[in-house]
Amino acid sequence: MVCMPLVFSCNEGNTREYKRNKPLSIPIMKLSPKKIEVPQTYVCDIQAVQFVEVRAKVEGFVDEIFVDEGEYVKKGQPLFKLSSAELAEMVNSNRARLMQAKAEAQAAKLEMERLQTLVDKKIITSSELELAQAKYEMAQSGIMEAESMLKNAQTGLSYTTIKAPFDGIVDRIPFKSGSLVTTGDLMTHITDISEIFAYYKVNENEYLRFMREKLESGEEEVLEKELTLVLSDGQEYPYKGKLETMEADFEQGTGSIAFRVRFPNPDGLIKHGASGKIKMTNELDNVFLIPQKSSFEIQDFNYVYVLTKDNQVQVRSFRPLRRFGLFYVADGFKDGESIIYEGIQQVKDGSVIDPVAISDEEAYDTLFQSL
Repeated sequence: MVCMPLVFSCNEGNTREYKRNKPLSIPIMKLSPKKIEVPQTYVCDIQAVQFVEVRAKVEGFVDEIFVDEGEYVKKGQPLFKLSSAELAEMVNSNRARLMQAKAEAQAAKLEMERLQTLVDKKIITSSELELAQAKYEMAQSGIMEAESMLKNAQTGLSYTTIKAPFDGIVDRIPFKSGSLVTTGDLMTHITDISEIFAYYKVNENEYLRFMREKLESGEEEVLEKELTLVLSDGQEYPYKGKLETMEADFEQGTGSIAFRVRFPNPDGLIKHGASGKIKMTNELDNVFLIPQKSSFEIQDFNYVYVLTKDNQVQVRSFRPLRRFGLFYVADGFKDGESIIYEGIQQVKDGSVIDPVAISDEEAYDTLFQSL
Protein backbone atom coordinates (compact mmCIF):
# COMPACT_ATOMS: atom_id res chain seq x y z
CA MET A 1 0.00 0.00 0.00
CA VAL A 2 2.87 2.35 0.60
CA CYS A 3 4.50 1.70 -2.78
CA MET A 4 1.60 2.94 -4.89
CA PRO A 5 2.05 6.69 -4.28
CA LEU A 6 5.77 6.24 -4.69
CA VAL A 7 5.38 4.62 -8.12
CA PHE A 8 2.96 7.33 -9.22
CA SER A 9 5.40 10.00 -8.11
CA CYS A 10 8.20 8.38 -10.15
CA ASN A 11 6.08 8.19 -13.30
CA GLU A 12 5.10 11.87 -12.99
CA GLY A 13 8.75 12.88 -12.70
CA ASN A 14 9.67 10.88 -15.79
CA THR A 15 6.88 12.57 -17.75
CA ARG A 16 8.09 16.05 -16.80
CA GLU A 17 11.65 15.08 -17.75
CA TYR A 18 10.45 13.77 -21.15
CA LYS A 19 8.56 16.96 -21.86
CA ARG A 20 11.57 19.02 -20.86
CA ASN A 21 13.88 17.15 -23.28
CA LYS A 22 11.40 16.79 -26.14
CA PRO A 23 12.34 19.05 -29.12
CA LEU A 24 10.01 21.97 -29.75
CA SER A 25 7.64 21.67 -32.68
CA ILE A 26 8.56 24.62 -34.89
CA PRO A 27 7.02 25.53 -38.31
CA ILE A 28 9.53 25.53 -41.14
CA MET A 29 9.29 26.47 -44.79
CA LYS A 30 11.19 25.02 -47.72
CA LEU A 31 12.82 27.59 -50.00
CA SER A 32 12.54 27.41 -53.76
CA PRO A 33 13.75 29.92 -56.37
CA LYS A 34 11.10 32.28 -57.70
CA LYS A 35 10.63 34.54 -60.69
CA ILE A 36 8.85 37.70 -59.55
CA GLU A 37 7.94 41.13 -60.82
CA VAL A 38 8.81 43.71 -58.20
CA PRO A 39 7.11 47.12 -58.28
CA GLN A 40 9.60 49.89 -57.67
CA THR A 41 9.02 53.62 -57.17
CA TYR A 42 11.48 56.49 -57.42
CA VAL A 43 10.93 60.10 -56.41
CA CYS A 44 11.30 62.24 -59.53
CA ASP A 45 11.84 65.87 -60.44
CA ILE A 46 9.45 67.04 -63.16
CA GLN A 47 10.53 69.66 -65.68
CA ALA A 48 8.99 71.14 -68.80
CA VAL A 49 10.46 70.07 -72.11
CA GLN A 50 11.42 73.74 -72.56
CA PHE A 51 11.72 76.31 -69.79
CA VAL A 52 13.45 79.50 -70.89
CA GLU A 53 14.20 82.80 -69.19
CA VAL A 54 13.15 85.85 -71.19
CA ARG A 55 15.52 88.71 -70.40
CA ALA A 56 15.87 92.28 -71.61
CA LYS A 57 18.71 92.83 -74.07
CA VAL A 58 18.63 96.63 -73.84
CA GLU A 59 17.80 99.24 -71.23
CA GLY A 60 14.53 101.10 -71.32
CA PHE A 61 11.17 101.76 -69.70
CA VAL A 62 8.36 99.22 -69.99
CA ASP A 63 6.04 100.95 -72.42
CA GLU A 64 3.53 98.15 -73.09
CA ILE A 65 2.78 94.63 -71.81
CA PHE A 66 0.93 92.63 -74.46
CA VAL A 67 0.30 89.42 -72.50
CA ASP A 68 -0.84 88.26 -69.08
CA GLU A 69 0.56 85.71 -66.69
CA GLY A 70 -0.48 82.16 -67.55
CA GLU A 71 -1.37 83.10 -71.14
CA TYR A 72 -0.48 80.78 -74.01
CA VAL A 73 1.63 82.53 -76.67
CA LYS A 74 3.00 81.62 -80.09
CA LYS A 75 6.61 81.82 -81.23
CA GLY A 76 7.46 85.39 -82.29
CA GLN A 77 4.44 86.93 -80.55
CA PRO A 78 5.27 90.31 -78.90
CA LEU A 79 5.38 90.15 -75.12
CA PHE A 80 6.73 93.55 -74.04
CA LYS A 81 7.55 96.91 -75.61
CA LEU A 82 10.35 99.02 -74.15
CA SER A 83 10.72 102.69 -74.97
CA SER A 84 14.25 103.92 -75.64
CA ALA A 85 14.75 107.37 -77.18
CA GLU A 86 18.51 106.88 -77.27
CA LEU A 87 18.28 103.82 -79.51
CA ALA A 88 15.82 105.58 -81.82
CA GLU A 89 18.14 108.56 -82.11
CA MET A 90 21.05 106.25 -82.78
CA VAL A 91 19.16 104.73 -85.70
CA ASN A 92 18.40 108.18 -87.13
CA SER A 93 22.01 109.29 -86.68
CA ASN A 94 23.43 106.23 -88.42
CA ARG A 95 20.88 106.53 -91.21
CA ALA A 96 22.06 110.13 -91.80
CA ARG A 97 25.67 108.96 -91.73
CA LEU A 98 24.89 106.38 -94.37
CA MET A 99 23.27 108.99 -96.60
CA GLN A 100 26.34 111.19 -96.16
CA ALA A 101 28.67 108.31 -97.03
CA LYS A 102 26.68 107.57 -100.17
CA ALA A 103 26.82 111.23 -101.17
CA GLU A 104 30.57 111.31 -100.64
CA ALA A 105 30.97 108.18 -102.69
CA GLN A 106 28.90 109.64 -105.49
CA ALA A 107 31.03 112.80 -105.48
CA ALA A 108 34.21 110.73 -105.53
CA LYS A 109 32.84 108.72 -108.44
CA LEU A 110 32.05 111.84 -110.48
CA GLU A 111 35.50 113.25 -109.76
CA MET A 112 37.08 109.99 -110.85
CA GLU A 113 35.08 110.00 -114.12
CA ARG A 114 36.05 113.65 -114.77
CA LEU A 115 39.72 112.91 -114.29
CA GLN A 116 39.44 109.83 -116.46
CA THR A 117 38.31 112.08 -119.32
CA LEU A 118 41.23 114.43 -118.80
CA VAL A 119 43.67 111.56 -118.70
CA ASP A 120 42.23 110.17 -121.93
CA LYS A 121 42.83 113.57 -123.53
CA LYS A 122 46.33 113.59 -122.03
CA ILE A 123 45.65 116.86 -120.28
CA ILE A 124 46.72 115.51 -116.88
CA THR A 125 48.85 112.61 -115.75
CA SER A 126 47.44 109.30 -114.53
CA SER A 127 48.70 109.88 -110.97
CA GLU A 128 45.84 112.27 -110.23
CA LEU A 129 43.36 109.68 -111.51
CA GLU A 130 44.85 107.01 -109.25
CA LEU A 131 44.42 109.33 -106.28
CA ALA A 132 40.78 109.89 -107.23
CA GLN A 133 40.22 106.13 -107.52
CA ALA A 134 41.65 105.62 -104.01
CA LYS A 135 39.28 108.28 -102.64
CA TYR A 136 36.35 106.55 -104.34
CA GLU A 137 37.29 103.18 -102.84
CA MET A 138 37.59 104.83 -99.44
CA ALA A 139 34.12 106.32 -99.90
CA GLN A 140 32.79 102.85 -100.75
CA SER A 141 34.23 101.41 -97.53
CA GLY A 142 32.64 104.33 -95.69
CA ILE A 143 29.26 103.21 -97.06
CA MET A 144 29.84 99.67 -95.83
CA GLU A 145 30.82 100.93 -92.37
CA ALA A 146 27.77 103.21 -92.19
CA GLU A 147 25.47 100.36 -93.27
CA SER A 148 26.92 98.10 -90.57
CA MET A 149 26.47 100.76 -87.89
CA LEU A 150 22.89 101.39 -89.03
CA LYS A 151 22.15 97.68 -88.95
CA ASN A 152 23.52 97.37 -85.41
CA ALA A 153 21.47 100.35 -84.28
CA GLN A 154 18.33 98.90 -85.87
CA THR A 155 19.01 95.55 -84.20
CA GLY A 156 19.37 97.28 -80.86
CA LEU A 157 16.10 99.13 -81.44
CA SER A 158 14.37 95.85 -82.37
CA TYR A 159 15.33 94.49 -78.96
CA THR A 160 12.92 96.98 -77.41
CA THR A 161 10.16 94.63 -78.62
CA ILE A 162 10.58 91.42 -76.65
CA LYS A 163 9.04 88.39 -78.37
CA ALA A 164 8.27 84.81 -77.40
CA PRO A 165 11.14 82.44 -78.33
CA PHE A 166 8.74 79.49 -78.86
CA ASP A 167 5.16 78.37 -78.25
CA GLY A 168 4.49 78.21 -74.54
CA ILE A 169 2.93 79.65 -71.41
CA VAL A 170 3.90 82.98 -69.85
CA ASP A 171 5.11 82.78 -66.27
CA ARG A 172 5.06 85.56 -63.66
CA ILE A 173 5.74 89.09 -64.91
CA PRO A 174 7.75 90.99 -62.28
CA PHE A 175 7.85 94.36 -64.10
CA LYS A 176 4.84 96.57 -64.70
CA SER A 177 4.25 99.40 -67.17
CA GLY A 178 6.58 102.32 -66.50
CA SER A 179 9.24 100.20 -64.77
CA LEU A 180 12.85 100.82 -65.71
CA VAL A 181 14.47 97.70 -67.13
CA THR A 182 18.22 97.29 -67.42
CA THR A 183 20.13 94.94 -69.67
CA GLY A 184 19.80 91.34 -68.46
CA ASP A 185 16.74 91.86 -66.24
CA LEU A 186 14.39 88.86 -66.12
CA MET A 187 11.10 89.78 -67.77
CA THR A 188 9.37 86.37 -67.44
CA HIS A 189 9.71 82.68 -68.25
CA ILE A 190 8.19 80.87 -71.22
CA THR A 191 7.32 77.24 -70.53
CA ASP A 192 6.50 74.56 -73.09
CA ILE A 193 4.59 71.81 -71.26
CA SER A 194 3.31 69.92 -74.30
CA GLU A 195 5.70 67.26 -72.98
CA ILE A 196 7.46 66.91 -69.67
CA PHE A 197 10.68 65.32 -68.44
CA ALA A 198 10.77 63.28 -65.24
CA TYR A 199 14.23 62.82 -63.74
CA TYR A 200 14.73 60.06 -61.16
CA LYS A 201 17.91 58.82 -59.51
CA VAL A 202 19.15 55.28 -59.02
CA ASN A 203 22.12 53.93 -57.11
CA GLU A 204 25.14 52.32 -58.72
CA ASN A 205 23.88 48.75 -58.27
CA GLU A 206 20.59 49.56 -60.00
CA TYR A 207 22.50 51.33 -62.77
CA LEU A 208 24.69 48.26 -63.33
CA ARG A 209 21.61 46.01 -63.38
CA PHE A 210 20.02 48.27 -65.99
CA MET A 211 23.13 48.34 -68.16
CA ARG A 212 23.51 44.54 -68.06
CA GLU A 213 19.88 44.13 -69.06
CA LYS A 214 20.46 46.63 -71.85
CA LEU A 215 23.45 44.66 -73.12
CA GLU A 216 21.66 41.31 -72.88
CA SER A 217 18.23 42.31 -74.21
CA GLY A 218 19.21 45.11 -76.55
CA GLU A 219 18.83 48.86 -76.21
CA GLU A 220 15.56 49.08 -78.13
CA GLU A 221 13.79 46.52 -75.95
CA VAL A 222 14.87 48.26 -72.74
CA LEU A 223 13.93 51.73 -73.95
CA GLU A 224 10.55 50.56 -75.25
CA LYS A 225 9.35 49.72 -71.75
CA GLU A 226 6.52 51.98 -70.64
CA LEU A 227 6.86 53.67 -67.27
CA THR A 228 4.14 55.03 -65.01
CA LEU A 229 4.10 58.41 -63.29
CA VAL A 230 2.37 58.69 -59.93
CA LEU A 231 1.34 62.26 -59.15
CA SER A 232 1.60 63.94 -55.75
CA ASP A 233 -2.04 63.08 -54.90
CA GLY A 234 -1.27 59.38 -55.33
CA GLN A 235 -3.12 58.96 -58.62
CA GLU A 236 -1.45 57.45 -61.67
CA TYR A 237 -0.95 59.75 -64.63
CA PRO A 238 -3.00 58.37 -67.57
CA TYR A 239 -0.18 58.67 -70.12
CA LYS A 240 2.83 56.35 -70.12
CA GLY A 241 6.41 57.52 -70.47
CA LYS A 242 9.56 56.13 -72.05
CA LEU A 243 13.10 56.17 -70.76
CA GLU A 244 15.26 58.31 -73.05
CA THR A 245 18.68 58.87 -71.59
CA MET A 246 20.76 59.27 -68.44
CA GLU A 247 23.32 61.66 -67.03
CA ALA A 248 26.99 61.17 -67.85
CA ASP A 249 28.37 60.96 -64.30
CA PHE A 250 27.45 59.79 -60.82
CA GLU A 251 26.55 62.51 -58.37
CA GLN A 252 29.31 63.20 -55.90
CA GLY A 253 28.34 62.42 -52.32
CA THR A 254 25.20 60.38 -53.05
CA GLY A 255 26.66 57.97 -55.61
CA SER A 256 23.48 58.18 -57.68
CA ILE A 257 22.86 58.86 -61.36
CA ALA A 258 19.75 60.40 -62.92
CA PHE A 259 17.61 58.86 -65.66
CA ARG A 260 15.25 60.91 -67.86
CA VAL A 261 11.76 59.81 -68.85
CA ARG A 262 9.61 61.72 -71.37
CA PHE A 263 5.84 61.90 -70.87
CA PRO A 264 3.24 63.47 -73.18
CA ASN A 265 1.21 66.24 -71.55
CA PRO A 266 -1.53 67.12 -74.05
CA ASP A 267 -3.95 68.34 -71.40
CA GLY A 268 -1.40 70.57 -69.69
CA LEU A 269 -2.17 68.89 -66.37
CA ILE A 270 1.45 68.77 -65.20
CA LYS A 271 3.37 72.00 -64.66
CA HIS A 272 7.08 72.68 -64.59
CA GLY A 273 8.54 71.96 -61.15
CA ALA A 274 5.80 69.51 -60.08
CA SER A 275 6.64 66.42 -58.02
CA GLY A 276 5.80 62.77 -58.41
CA LYS A 277 7.15 59.24 -58.49
CA ILE A 278 8.23 56.96 -61.31
CA LYS A 279 6.66 53.55 -60.96
CA MET A 280 8.06 50.56 -62.78
CA THR A 281 8.17 46.79 -62.56
CA ASN A 282 11.48 44.98 -62.35
CA GLU A 283 11.63 41.27 -63.17
CA LEU A 284 13.87 39.23 -60.88
CA ASP A 285 14.64 35.61 -61.66
CA ASN A 286 16.09 32.86 -59.47
CA VAL A 287 15.58 34.73 -56.20
CA PHE A 288 14.28 33.59 -52.82
CA LEU A 289 11.51 35.18 -50.79
CA ILE A 290 12.30 35.34 -47.08
CA PRO A 291 9.38 36.36 -44.85
CA GLN A 292 10.34 39.28 -42.66
CA LYS A 293 8.89 37.52 -39.60
CA SER A 294 11.30 34.63 -40.29
CA SER A 295 14.34 36.87 -39.99
CA PHE A 296 15.95 39.14 -37.44
CA GLU A 297 18.41 42.00 -37.65
CA ILE A 298 21.53 42.70 -35.62
CA GLN A 299 23.62 45.80 -36.33
CA ASP A 300 22.31 46.23 -39.87
CA PHE A 301 22.82 42.54 -40.74
CA ASN A 302 19.91 40.21 -41.50
CA TYR A 303 19.80 36.62 -40.25
CA VAL A 304 17.62 33.49 -40.53
CA TYR A 305 17.70 30.09 -38.88
CA VAL A 306 18.50 27.34 -41.41
CA LEU A 307 17.63 23.73 -40.65
CA THR A 308 20.30 21.03 -41.13
CA LYS A 309 19.65 17.39 -42.05
CA ASP A 310 19.63 16.33 -38.39
CA ASN A 311 17.04 19.03 -37.55
CA GLN A 312 19.60 21.26 -35.94
CA VAL A 313 19.22 25.06 -36.21
CA GLN A 314 22.06 27.16 -37.64
CA VAL A 315 22.21 30.94 -37.95
CA ARG A 316 22.95 32.31 -41.40
CA SER A 317 23.32 35.91 -42.51
CA PHE A 318 22.01 37.20 -45.83
CA ARG A 319 21.89 40.49 -47.67
CA PRO A 320 18.41 41.47 -48.92
CA LEU A 321 18.28 42.70 -52.49
CA ARG A 322 15.12 44.68 -51.67
CA ARG A 323 11.80 44.49 -49.87
CA PHE A 324 8.76 42.92 -51.50
CA GLY A 325 5.68 43.41 -49.38
CA LEU A 326 6.31 41.44 -46.18
CA PHE A 327 9.24 39.61 -47.79
CA TYR A 328 12.91 40.16 -48.28
CA VAL A 329 14.14 39.32 -51.77
CA ALA A 330 17.47 37.54 -51.43
CA ASP A 331 19.89 35.26 -53.19
CA GLY A 332 22.61 32.95 -51.91
CA PHE A 333 20.29 30.19 -50.74
CA LYS A 334 19.89 26.70 -52.24
CA ASP A 335 16.79 25.13 -53.69
CA GLY A 336 15.20 22.89 -51.06
CA GLU A 337 16.81 24.48 -48.01
CA SER A 338 14.49 24.97 -45.04
CA ILE A 339 14.33 27.90 -42.65
CA ILE A 340 12.41 28.55 -39.44
CA TYR A 341 9.10 30.08 -40.51
CA GLU A 342 7.70 31.09 -37.12
CA GLY A 343 8.92 31.03 -33.55
CA ILE A 344 12.45 32.28 -34.09
CA GLN A 345 12.32 33.68 -30.54
CA GLN A 346 12.07 30.12 -29.17
CA VAL A 347 15.24 28.77 -30.73
CA LYS A 348 18.91 29.59 -30.80
CA ASP A 349 21.94 28.55 -32.80
CA GLY A 350 22.52 24.80 -32.30
CA SER A 351 19.02 23.98 -31.08
CA VAL A 352 17.39 20.75 -32.21
CA ILE A 353 13.72 21.06 -33.15
CA ASP A 354 10.81 18.96 -34.28
CA PRO A 355 10.14 20.54 -37.72
CA VAL A 356 6.56 21.03 -38.84
CA ALA A 357 6.55 21.69 -42.60
CA ILE A 358 4.03 24.19 -43.87
CA SER A 359 2.69 24.39 -47.41
CA ASP A 360 3.64 27.03 -49.96
CA GLU A 361 0.09 28.35 -49.82
CA GLU A 362 0.40 29.02 -46.11
CA ALA A 363 3.90 30.43 -46.46
CA TYR A 364 3.31 32.73 -49.40
CA ASP A 365 -0.37 33.33 -50.12
CA THR A 366 -1.21 34.97 -46.81
CA LEU A 367 1.82 37.22 -47.07
CA PHE A 368 1.11 38.17 -50.70
CA GLN A 369 -2.14 39.75 -49.55
CA SER A 370 -0.08 42.68 -48.32
CA LEU A 371 1.13 43.53 -51.84
